[in-house]
Order: sequence, then C-alpha cells, then structure tokens
Amino acid sequence: MIARVHCAALMGIDAFRVDLEVDLARQGMPAFTMVGLAEGAVKEAKERVFSALKNSGYRLPPSRITVNLAPADVRKAGSAYDLPLAMALLGAAGVVDAELMKGWYFAGELSLGGEVKPVNGMLPLALEARSQDCRGLIVAPENADEAAVVEGLEVYAVKNLSSVVGFLTGEESMQPHSVDTDDLWAGRQDFGLDFSEVKGQEHAKRAIEIGAAGNHNILFIGPPGSGKTMLAQRIPTVLPSLVFDEALEVTKIYSVAGQLDRDKALMVYRPFRSPHHTISDAGLIGGGAYPKPGEVSLAHRGVLFLDELPEFKKNVLEVLRQPLEAGNVTISRAAMSLSYPADFMLVAAMNPCPCGYLTDDRHPCTCTPVAVRRYASRLSGPLLDRIDLQVEVPAVDYRDLKEGGGVNSATMRSSIERAREVQSLRYKDLPILTNSELSGSSLEKFCGLTEAEHSFLEQAVRSLGLSARAYTRILRIARTIADLAGDDNIQVPHLAEAINYRSMDRQNG
Repeated sequence: MIARVHCAALMGIDAFRVDLEVDLARQGMPAFTMVGLAEGAVKEAKERVFSALKNSGYRLPPSRITVNLAPADVRKAGSAYDLPLAMALLGAAGVVDAELMKGWYFAGELSLGGEVKPVNGMLPLALEARSQDCRGLIVAPENADEAAVVEGLEVYAVKNLSSVVGFLTGEESMQPHSVDTDDLWAGRQDFGLDFSEVKGQEHAKRAIEIGAAGNHNILFIGPPGSGKTMLAQRIPTVLPSLVFDEALEVTKIYSVAGQLDRDKALMVYRPFRSPHHTISDAGLIGGGAYPKPGEVSLAHRGVLFLDELPEFKKNVLEVLRQPLEAGNVTISRAAMSLSYPADFMLVAAMNPCPCGYLTDDRHPCTCTPVAVRRYASRLSGPLLDRIDLQVEVPAVDYRDLKEGGGVNSATMRSSIERAREVQSLRYKDLPILTNSELSGSSLEKFCGLTEAEHSFLEQAVRSLGLSARAYTRILRIARTIADLAGDDNIQVPHLAEAINYRSMDRQNG
C-alpha cells in the first residue's frame, strides 16, 4: 500500500514542498530503501522512526519498504522528515487511514521514545505550508510560536507521536496554537544601552546620525580607549524600528541558521553582529559542506561591526566587497547555488597605527613610518571605496568625562526617522531605499548642485587631492546631511561637513 504526506525542505532561507511517499510491499525479503537525494540526517531517520514507532506501541508488518522524497532531484537535509516519515509508514501499514492525512503538513524530529522535537527553519516551512493552502501544520511545542506568526495558517503543537495519531483519528481534541503579535513587539526599544552614556565624541555621534539616516557604512579611526566599540554597540538604538516584513525576513535567516531563541517567535530587534577577527571567509559570508548563512546575512537589516579591521585576514575582507555592493550573497556548489540576503550597515573600527597612539598627544607612538604605511595598506582601495564615512575618534578629554553624555538615543532616532521618511518619498518609484545607494544618473538627479556648490567642491577636490570616488561619497553624505536639516537642495555647509568625513582620502588622495 502507498501512503503520501506533505512536508517541506529548505533551500536558502525559503522552503519548497516535498511529497514523502511510502510503499509497503509484503512480497520479498524485508528491506528499507530511501530515494530522493536524502542526506545523512535524513537517512538516519529510519533508526529514529522505527524506534519511536515501537516505543509508542505501533507495530509494522515485515515488508519491503520504499520511501521516496519528491522532487527527487533536489537535496534534502535535516531531521524535520522524522515525523512525516512516521505518519506515512503508519498510513501505508493501515494503522492510520491515509485519507485522514491529506492536506496536512508535518515537521519535527522524533526521539527514540516518540517525543516530537523542534527543528530549524520552521518559519519558512510554515510560510510554504500556507502558500499550499494546507489544512494545517503539525509541529513540536517549541516550534509552535514561530510557526503561528504566519497568519492564515492553523498550527497544532503535539508532544509525541501518539498525540498526532489521536488528533488525526479524532480520539484527541486540540485547538490551533496562537501567538499575540502585539506582545512580540512590546518593549522592542528597550535596548539597555543609550548614547547618553557616551561621554564626549559629539563629532562621532554626529557621524553616526548621518550614517544611520542614509545607511552609510562607517569606519572609526582612533587610539585604544577612545570609545569606538562603545559607539558602535549603540548604533542599533538609533536605527528605525523593523517593520513586520523585515522582521519576518530576519527571523527566517536566524531560524535557518539555528540561532533563533526558542522563546522568541520573531526577531523584533535589528541585529548587531560582531565577529572576531580570526573568522574565516566561510564564517563571514556563509557556506560550508551544507551551506548556512554567515555573519553578513545574520546582520541583515542591522549592523555588522568589525573591530580591529586591519587584523582580519585579507581574503576575508575582500569577500565583503560583493555583499556590500549587491546586498546579498550567492554561494555556489556543484549541486546547487544558494542566495542569502545581506543588506547591512557596515561599522568598522581600527587604530591609526600598530601601537595605536599615532594620533594621541598623551602617548608617544612607537611605530616607524614604514610600519604605519604597512598597517594602513592592509585595507584595499576597493574596500575603502565602499565605506562612505571615515571618522577620526580622538582620545576623550577629562572635561568630557566629567560632564554629561550629551544627546541621547531617542533624540537621534527621531531625527533619523524623519530623514528616512524623506528618502522613502523621494525614491518611492525607484529601486532605491536610502541615499547610500545613489549612483550614476540617480546621483546626478538627486544631488544636483548650483554653480556656488560646484565651485566650492572643485576647490576642495583640488586642494585636498580628493579622488573621483571621494567625490561620489561626498555627494551622498551631503544629500543625507541636507535631509537631516530638512533642506531640499544640497548647500555649501552640507558639502563642507561631508568633506570632514573623508579623512583617509585627505591623507592618501
């Protein structure tokens, strides 16, 4: 007898429908065969499922069992196929009427005792189930909140295999699991950090305000102890809040990567990722034998902070160029090609020299000029080309430590949100979200200058030896400064401030 149940497999951060078919033939020697490009954990499901069935009180007749995972030409991985395989076996053996399982989706790992355990990637699986107009989705209790976030889908949480059988046969009643999305968003602005805690560094705070308003990448350059890391950690507190669609997108990434807390049904904060400088290129970008999202994808819609930037391996830094430009990462393997979103704000920090005290008047620098140049050369021109704001962060003066912290996060965030609204209206008919994406004809259209501004900028380019790429960055930054000021047109003061944020161009131009 043949039985068929529905489940889903992951490809990137999305899922696709899989039909799990089981045929039990009484002729021939007992055997078990699984086809359909099943990977290691899927093949191992046989041992877990047979033990779970036995320990749950179900007996299968000796038979030749063939399992097919369709479509058969796409790789399937993970342990989410345990529950659907067990139900298909029960249907094929006649223990459960196969008609009762039609239209249901199943996802869950089974313990040897028959308990249903959670799996990764539940949100994309639930979205795929809803798109197929299924009767409902049956999952482990730990996955229920995450799946129930998807509106229009009935989700049932089951503790063990016997409960699933009892529910389908009508012997056990269950209510669809629900989650209050309003509660998920409650307190999402309670970061525990605030810019008012940062003493001094008003110039750096202003640069952060500009960077967050236009989604510009930022590089902090300063001696140890000047507050570079402290500033970076507070950037998420001033970024606009995630909207629901963005939260779903971020949650899918964390769910697939296995980094979503079981007690959190939805990621409501913008992520902040800070990998160590010993990270590999696969860890940063994603990949592996079974590709998973890397740090750039885990920072999607949030901040990727790279402290001690020159200490990262050169090949690791160079692979950042493509996601910074495209907003996504493509990982190619012989059997498949996967794409992960990676639209993040890059925030990096570095010392001005190997010892760190080149720009600090209170500590003598012990580095030779050759060592300083070698240190700076670890960052390639193409990478620096993608960082709009290059901000010098000096050592904090004692008077600043004694006084208050200045502007707080709420004030900065209010100004940033107004600037983002201006950009949203300006680019509503274009595939552009923020000023950092301006280039080519759009740069000329929205960053037009009068003769006075052209004259000022030309003089600055000539006198400071600025490059062509610096010219483009200055226009983008000036456009954001104008938006923060509520000005429709870029003016000389906006250009003058923008030039101050291209310190490395001034040094190397």
